[in-house]
Amino acid sequence: MAGVEAALLPTLRDSIRNPSFWGYSTWLDIVIRYRRSTFGLAWILVPPAMYTLGMGYIYASLQGRTPLDYMPHMGLGYVLFRTMAMVMVEATSILPSLAGYIHDGNIRLTDCVLRVLFKAAFYLLVSMLVIVPVLLLSPVFRPEGLALGLLGLLLVGLNMAWLAGVLSLFGARYPDTHEFMGNVFIVGFLLTPILWYAKDAPAGTVHGFLMRLNPAYHLVEIVRAPLLGEPVETVTVVVVVAGAVLGWAAWAWAFRRFSRFVALWI
Repeated sequence: MAGVEAALLPTLRDSIRNPSFWGYSTWLDIVIRYRRSTFGLAWILVPPAMYTLGMGYIYASLQGRTPLDYMPHMGLGYVLFRTMAMVMVEATSILPSLAGYIHDGNIRLTDCVLRVLFKAAFYLLVSMLVIVPVLLLSPVFRPEGLALGLLGLLLVGLNMAWLAGVLSLFGARYPDTHEFMGNVFIVGFLLTPILWYAKDAPAGTVHGFLMRLNPAYHLVEIVRAPLLGEPVETVTVVVVVAGAVLGWAAWAWAFRRFSRFVALWI
């Protein structure tokens, strides 16, 4: 319960076994948001379709590339980046937004984190209705890279989980974190190879150095590169794997140390 010092893993395990709050409430929020619109949940497909098909075609033409070669690069980069942004921005405000439930002691703090992750995963899954057909039609798609791409997606999920957990605590203590994180992703979009290719920023250059300092680059490439037959840099594997291991350790420490203060902070 909130306000009591607890270990992360047993609390998280209990949350996963009891999805009645974070699963149902998240689904209810999504349905309520779109229930009065004519096209309903189909609106979720509009952003990935606009970026993948619309902007993908335009930027391919501007760069002199074949659209079906460029669209998977653009589409995968966009949906992965949007998923990361959704998790990290919403995590900073999730605990204050559920203050009433937390003060009543009826939910676990990990329930709140799972709510953020479940929503982002749902949007990502729906976006695949646009991305998968584009991949299958593209000559750059490599089916043999599917296993590595899915493994990379698992690693991204593990990193998103600990980031959501840590940022939820940080956002509860410092409310300005929400506004700050939103602005960070505006700059992060430009530093991540979504509109452009990672090979255009080679190691040893200033823009290559800045790109490799950007965690979003590594989290996108660990999934996208195998699917498109592109090499994955060793530094990307190290950053993503080490980030998952060290990040979960950091979340476990922060949860044990600060979770009991959350009710006071919010």
